[in-house]
Amino acid sequence: MAMASSRLPSTDINNMSPRASSSSSSSSSSSSSLHKSGMLSREHLFKLFEEFLQCVDRPEIKARIADRVKEKQQEAVAVTTEIQEEILLKMGVDPKFGIACLGKVNTVYRDDREVMIKFYKFVASEEMVCDEAELGPVIFQQRMQQHKRVQEEQLKMLQQIRGLPLEQQREIIQGFQTKM
Repeated sequence: MAMASSRLPSTDINNMSPRASSSSSSSSSSSSSLHKSGMLSREHLFKLFEEFLQCVDRPEIKARIADRVKEKQQEAVAVTTEIQEEILLKMGVDPKFGIACLGKVNTVYRDDREVMIKFYKFVASEEMVCDEAELGPVIFQQRMQQHKRVQEEQLKMLQQIRGLPLEQQREIIQGFQTKM
């Protein structure tokens, strides 16, 4: 979600044809008709989150991000931001304004549980895509499997602890907290 520092030719997320960066490309929406004030609505945010999740799941988009990282042209987060800008432009939202709104979601929608859950899912997916591009598919998959094993072990431990008396549960949890 950080703004891309360099503007390289990007690829249109719909047809994958090379084109100029979203901030300088022509679009069916003229610059003056783009939404660029206030805050993005829940509906705009949900559409952005959903389209981004679908987009970064596609192999050609993953390859686009990985190639840029591998070629040292951009950091992964810059490429994902560029993709977000392309989606925003397609939605009729000024890309710079839309990215700025993403930085305000935690504040503006802090009491909206649905928005916050979808926002954190969106952020987590961006982090995962960036990690995969930076680590490569083999190391990324190894880390994901390791993470899954740790989670499974934690779940087993919690299930075992639940069978103990409440006082013993507190002692075990306090022991974990002091180790941390």
